[in-house]
Amino acid sequence: MHSKKILITGGNGGIGFETAKALIAQGADVIIASRTSAKTDAALAALGPSAHHLPVDLSDLESVRELADAYLAEHAQLDVLINNAGLFPTKQQLTQQGFEMQFGVNHLSHFLLTQLLLPLMLEQPSARIVTVSSMLHQKGKLDFASLKGSAKYSGQRAYGQSKLANVLFAVELANRLSGTQVTSNVLHPGGVATDIVRDLPWPIRKLLGLFFITPEAGAKTSILLASDPALHQTTGTYFDQCVIKAMSPSAQDPLLRAQLWEYSLEAVGLTADTFNAPSP
Repeated sequence: MHSKKILITGGNGGIGFETAKALIAQGADVIIASRTSAKTDAALAALGPSAHHLPVDLSDLESVRELADAYLAEHAQLDVLINNAGLFPTKQQLTQQGFEMQFGVNHLSHFLLTQLLLPLMLEQPSARIVTVSSMLHQKGKLDFASLKGSAKYSGQRAYGQSKLANVLFAVELANRLSGTQVTSNVLHPGGVATDIVRDLPWPIRKLLGLFFITPEAGAKTSILLASDPALHQTTGTYFDQCVIKAMSPSAQDPLLRAQLWEYSLEAVGLTADTFNAPSP
């Protein structure tokens, strides 16, 4: 990964931090996109001089635009984009633009960021987009009526919906990038003990900790998809803990993928894709 530039959302902790650490060890320069915080400062100090930071609040699409502008102003290269950050609040919250928080942060922010950075990635000899989803996408159902909030909110249902959106997006993106040198894959890292469960009651977090794998183990699939030369042309594929697995039937529905794509374009304020690639 020498001379490669990698942008990781949420790279200041958990899977993102372990992914950054491993890719830096392979020679990459890594830019962490996260909130400015003591946690981010500690991560940068631990990662060393090959790690850099750009601030972002993924619950605000304007902040995502500022992140993309800042990256493009400072860097003329982007080899790997890892859409890693995610959250799982137990109580309903809304983003700055009024979307249900999990859908807004886990999906929409990364949809917009990817759109804005894709023109640069298409200029590279090869580039990869890696999206972190979850096996819980298998139980997810896309309810467009709930994407700006619901009177009957379920944190688990909203999480599954956002993770299904991740898979739908990654596969649709791969189709739209067919014929280019940019690949798009999506993954389930395993059940990982990270801050994503911080809003759950302490006894539940303690119990989950007995079954979850470490962030270091959970990062292995992201590292694989970002760096393995054997996956140079692999795209539109779902990996579960480093193994190719079948995605849910909903994720394989081309009409649903197209519907989410068009909804997402409108939601983030784009009238069309920002990149020129063959249509599916």
